[in-house]
Amino acid sequence: MVWRKATVSKGRVRDLANALGVSPLVAQLLTRLPLATIEEAKAFLHPRLRQLDDPFRITHLREAVRRLRRAMAKNERISIIGDYDVDGVTSTALLVHTLNRFGIFPHYTVPHRVREGYGLSRAVINRTLKSGSPDLVIAVDCGTNSIEEVDYLASRGVDVIIIDHHRSTCDRPAPAILINPHVNDEDGRPWRDLCSVGLVFKLAHGLVKDLRNEGDPTAYKMNLKDYLDLVAMGTVADVVPLTGENRILTCAGLKALRSTQRSGLHALFNVSGIGLGTPITGSDISFKLGPRINASGRLANAELSVRMLLGKNIEDCLDMAGQLDRMNSERQNIQRRMMREAAQDIEGKLPEAGGYVLYNPEWHHGVVGIVAGQLARKHNAPAIVLGKEGPLAKGSGRSVEGVNLVEVLGQCSGLLESWGGHPMATGVSLPIHNLPAFQAAFDRAVKRALEGASHEPDLQIAAYVGVDEINEELMAMIDRLTPFGEGNPVPVFGIKGVRLAGPPHVFGADHYRFSLIRGNGTTLNGVAWKKADQLPPSDFPIDLAVKLAWNSFNGRRFIQMELVDWRGSR
Repeated sequence: MVWRKATVSKGRVRDLANALGVSPLVAQLLTRLPLATIEEAKAFLHPRLRQLDDPFRITHLREAVRRLRRAMAKNERISIIGDYDVDGVTSTALLVHTLNRFGIFPHYTVPHRVREGYGLSRAVINRTLKSGSPDLVIAVDCGTNSIEEVDYLASRGVDVIIIDHHRSTCDRPAPAILINPHVNDEDGRPWRDLCSVGLVFKLAHGLVKDLRNEGDPTAYKMNLKDYLDLVAMGTVADVVPLTGENRILTCAGLKALRSTQRSGLHALFNVSGIGLGTPITGSDISFKLGPRINASGRLANAELSVRMLLGKNIEDCLDMAGQLDRMNSERQNIQRRMMREAAQDIEGKLPEAGGYVLYNPEWHHGVVGIVAGQLARKHNAPAIVLGKEGPLAKGSGRSVEGVNLVEVLGQCSGLLESWGGHPMATGVSLPIHNLPAFQAAFDRAVKRALEGASHEPDLQIAAYVGVDEINEELMAMIDRLTPFGEGNPVPVFGIKGVRLAGPPHVFGADHYRFSLIRGNGTTLNGVAWKKADQLPPSDFPIDLAVKLAWNSFNGRRFIQMELVDWRGSR
């Protein structure tokens, strides 16, 4: 890694610190973010729900509320079709919860990843229709690019509302009420980067607001804060930028998670080792809660996760959470095997490859996205990981900074059966016989996108600190900027010229622990994940690049370093 310290204007830091009443370090960390004015920085430090914009400013949201109200008034049959990841599952659960409050009990369906494919597929539509023909289908976290499928529903007299945030890859819009800021709205809107569960929340807000204007008693009794636990789960897990309204909703949602009354979430906390009433962090969602919800969609059917989130009986919810926990363990085993096989495929290609297209007919469709992400991070190169589905190679891609996968795949579209998603994450399918040509075309397109860029990843050092400065006061400063995530990355701190307290202690085959001694004789502990192949020395000075976090164990809380990189002291 190439360590780079961001150039910071001392005047800008001073002005921010004075105007906001914060320390110079907090002001310096704020300069990393796209905050153009002092007012934007204030709003970032003090997110409040009252800062949320009028939901009806989102294109087509008022139209969707009107159609939904008509369905409610006429007691029409409503079917919800959601995606199988955390965003899709929480979107589905939130919409069902909202409608239930008004005495509406929609049917819901989540695609089976292996049998029915992604999103609003013909297969999942046909399964939905078998349960009774709906008057209105609401597709959440999918549908933007499902033109033929929406045409099919329209031909059967079914109206469609689509609530989605995926980029459009089609030359015409679907014949539906489409709520998708990335398709319909301009850059710079505070809600433009909402994921689907955030957009569903805005729809719920619009519905309640509209009904309150007419004096509806149920609407007046509803407290939309009760749904923010689900919004935080989907937002953090979907890795959308945690700025603008995403930050507001996530900050409030993390507080709501701590006091949530949902039996399904209590059960999920239980199997994830999270005590009731303890603070929930973005890391808890990313590494404990989210993977267990995702496991059902990856290996089986995500409707299990929706049922758990909607469940009221704690014993039933504990049973479902236990199933998710076992699926997650199985997913981890599959993932490790696939990573070993992918590593063998990549061996020898790194120096010349711009990006990787890896295919194995035995690879599990539900795990290809995770493996693609691991490979992209490990090699700092975009990766497409594909399994076999009939005559097609089908899977997922993950990217790195500087490469928009949607644009790259657009240059290869003549070889693809289907593709779409986000700049950093996409789904891909293509005829197997096109694989060699696609591998070459993808590599060329990535190299054009990265032209002139170094293959070695940059490591942005937010600030350099001394060992004795890593204390509770520093952690309190860092906590003011949480939650961290896409658009608001965890700051990496540099520590210069330190000696380890002793040799690193390897555990779990490829991790290690290490420690430093402060000037007052106390120990500062650290952990390095999957880095045991490059152990640092303990007998001469080195520089460390670390992230800092609180770690709780046996009722105690202490500061822990997470190693990002180390180098010989310069």
